[in-house]
Parts: sequence; C-alpha cells; structure tokens
Amino acid sequence: MQIIELHASVTESNDRDADALRAELKKRGVLLLNLMSSPGSGKTTLISRVIRDLQGQVRTAVLEADIASDTDARRIESLGAMSVQVHTDGMCHMDAGMTARGLAAMDLDGVGLAFLENVGNLICPAEFDTGAAKNVMILSVPEGDDKPLKYPLMFQTSDALVITKTDAMPYFTFDLDKAVLRARNLNPEIRIFPLSAKTGEGMDEFERWLLAELAAWRKNG
Repeated sequence: MQIIELHASVTESNDRDADALRAELKKRGVLLLNLMSSPGSGKTTLISRVIRDLQGQVRTAVLEADIASDTDARRIESLGAMSVQVHTDGMCHMDAGMTARGLAAMDLDGVGLAFLENVGNLICPAEFDTGAAKNVMILSVPEGDDKPLKYPLMFQTSDALVITKTDAMPYFTFDLDKAVLRARNLNPEIRIFPLSAKTGEGMDEFERWLLAELAAWRKNG
C-alpha cells in the first residue's frame, strides 16, 4: 500500500487544473466522485458497501485523503479494491492538483468508479473543485437535520446528498422531511438518497444512480 505526502498545490488556476483532470478521466472512462462530509458520517462504510455490492460489475478505486493515518486505506484494500492514502500536510481539503497527484499513483486501466474520500469537514472541501465529475455530500442521522442551515455552500455545490445511518433514526431527533426540504431549498436539482450502509436499506437506489452516471459519462465521452 502506498502513502503519499501531499502539500498544497500552487497553481495559477485550480479550476483549469480541475477541467484538465476531468477531461483526462473522461477519456479513460473513469467516473470520479468527490465524497464530502464531517468526520464520522460513514464515508468509508458507504464506499465499502458499494465495493462489496458492485463486485464483479465495476472495478473501483479509492483515494483516501486525511491529515494523517492510513486506517481507511487499509480497510478499503482489505476488500480487494485499489486504494491510495494521501496526507494533506494539515490542509483541510483536496484541490485538483492534489487529486491528480494521488490518482497518478494508481493504475486506472479498467477502473469505472473512483471515489475521492475528501478530508472530513463541512467547510473547506466545498470551496475547491477537485476535478471530480460529481460531488456527493454525506449527512448522517446523528448529525441532525439542521446542517443545510449551517453549511449551505456544501449542499449548494453537491450533485447528490446521501443521508446515512437511517437505521439509527429511532434513537435520534432527526426529521427526514425537514432535511430533504432544507437541502432542496438550497439546491432544487440535488439527488437525495436516504440509506443505511449497515443494513443495506436504500443502497439499491444509490448504486443504480452510480451505475447510470457511469454509463452516461462513458457514453458522452
């Protein structure tokens, strides 16, 4: 397993770097999804479930971004998926240059889905284009249904919202209807997937969306 120490990219235009990375990945037929959330929301658990469920259907690669540690990358590798851990040298987000350097350490031949598990927080990652085709925001039930009110940019910049740990709803004060309404008030086009990666409830719909987005990405390439 590789661990790459990343420092902040110094570029004239992160947007230009992001567009170049998207174009390269599109040529290779790789759909990169940027997963953003607060720490502990269940990003790695969600990715792990997708890897298991779609095994044999699509090859998956995961870029794990953390300030330190390689715990998540080892967990992904144990499932038989390709994974590279990147350390951001204290930075609270990934940008396009950093993402490109991490992906360059992978053999992406034959890969369909690539996940960037961004650094866990609800502020910085929303401000930087990573070069991903889709931005996916993850909100867990224990965090509460008021997060769209507190961190609007995260919801405005996301293509999809995954509400995780729905199996814990009986134990927390979480109003799903309010969470959905608040998210759609900020972003009417956002796709919303309530699910439990632990029990599998709701995973089918999310995985169908992933496969449909991959097919559309390759068709329009």
